[in-house]
Amino acid sequence: MTQPLLKILILYYSRHGATRKLAELIAQGAESVAGCEAILRTVPAVSPVTEASEPAIPDSGAPYVELSDLDQCAALALGSPTRFGNMAASMKYFWDSSSAQWLSGALSGKPACVFTSTGSLHGGQESTLLSMMLPLLHHGMLITGLPYTEGALMTTRSGGSPYGATHWSGMAGDQPITEDTRLLSIALGKRLAQTAKKLHST
Repeated sequence: MTQPLLKILILYYSRHGATRKLAELIAQGAESVAGCEAILRTVPAVSPVTEASEPAIPDSGAPYVELSDLDQCAALALGSPTRFGNMAASMKYFWDSSSAQWLSGALSGKPACVFTSTGSLHGGQESTLLSMMLPLLHHGMLITGLPYTEGALMTTRSGGSPYGATHWSGMAGDQPITEDTRLLSIALGKRLAQTAKKLHST
């Protein structure tokens, strides 16, 4: 009997497309592991203006995440651009609504990783990665990072951290993904999926 594919949820928010590109590379790495399927999802933007609203279906890119995606995934990669050294409000808003999954332990024991992009090279990449780990730890997830056995972690000049994949997108968001960033993002997705597969087999 064929085993169902393990769902690797790649959940991100991207305003100008840089974080979305990282998400797609992480998905590529996850799908390179036999038996794993990457599921790309995003969150709607939030606004301090209460009249503002987003369409029910995004105009482009991944569909919006549903809380049931958390129940069904075997692993989670979480990505957001930096907002003053923290995750974007849109992503924080989604996690603030996940109390039911926290109470049920839907994510407990599942592996997770984080990734981010910034407009400035020292714009809070690592603090943003750490801020995204906090709700995942509260959910009981097992955080995986990037080990220094990934050679590009020692040579990158465009981002990259043992805490997760990062990208310097530039103030105009026009800096291309470097080869080091590409390799590290794919490696992170692959490591996440491999970890999920090992945990699932036990």
